[in-house]
Amino acid sequence: MPTAYILINCILGKEEEIIKQISQIQQVKEVRGTYGVHDMFVKIQTDTVDEMNNTITNSIRKINGITSTVTLVSIPEQGGRG
Repeated sequence: MPTAYILINCILGKEEEIIKQISQIQQVKEVRGTYGVHDMFVKIQTDTVDEMNNTITNSIRKINGITSTVTLVSIPEQGGRG
């Protein structure tokens, strides 16, 4: 099952609104606000790589107020618990 972690930056003050929108996306397993360089992170899991690409490109990155994203795709064969 393809898994990706997305680090998101957004317009100041839009964090809670964006988190609410992201949490409604079916493939999103976790979304949290963060301190530091990025404003939030999102964990998504999909059935296929195409579905993952579509979720990131057409569902998440197009949300109004998001200014940048960094996507980390996990390597299933390396590490992990669960």
